[in-house]
Amino acid sequence: MRIIIFGPPGAGKGTQAKKVAEHFGIIHLSTGKMFRDAINEGTELGKIVKFIIDEGQLVPDQTVVDMVEETIAGEEYKKGYIIDGFPRTVEQAVAFDNMLERRNEAVDAFISLYAPDDELIQRLLARGEGRSDDTEEKIKTRLEVYKKETAPVMEHYQQAGLFRSVDGTGTVDEIFQRILSAMPEK
Repeated sequence: MRIIIFGPPGAGKGTQAKKVAEHFGIIHLSTGKMFRDAINEGTELGKIVKFIIDEGQLVPDQTVVDMVEETIAGEEYKKGYIIDGFPRTVEQAVAFDNMLERRNEAVDAFISLYAPDDELIQRLLARGEGRSDDTEEKIKTRLEVYKKETAPVMEHYQQAGLFRSVDGTGTVDEIFQRILSAMPEK
C-alpha cells in the first residue's frame, strides 16, 4: 500500500501519517524529517536545504525526487508506506509516478487534508518546534507558496482518480476516522 498524505503546512499531515502507518503496518516517510536530519547532521544537502527553508521556499524538485527514490529502494519499503510532504509540485508527482511505474508499483490513495488558513497559522505558531520558518510572516509565505506551487498536485491525482479530500479540523482521532473512511477499498 502506497499512500500520499497531502495538505498545507499545519494541516496535520505528520500526525495523521503516523497514525495511518501504525494502523496499516506500513512505514511513515516524511521528506520534512529527511531534510531536518540532513540539516542537523550538517551535510552539504542539509546546508542547502536549511538556506532554502529559512527563506520559506521549496527545495528543488530533482533533489527531493532523488532523495525519495533512494529511500524507497530499501527493502523495508516493499510492504508499503505513507508519504508526508511529497510530491509538492506536479513535476515531482509525474516523476514519482514514472518512478513507481518502472518498479511496477502505483499510488493507492492520495489523501488531502484541508483547514482554514487562520487555523493553520495558529497551529504552526503553537506547535513549538522552534523552526526558523515558524514566524507568522514566513508561515503566510509558506501558505502562499503552497497555494501557488503545491495545490495543483491535487488536480494531477484527481485526474488519476486517487484524490480524497478530508476535513482536517477537529480532534486527531476525528480526523483519523475521516481518513480511514476515505481510503479506497482494497
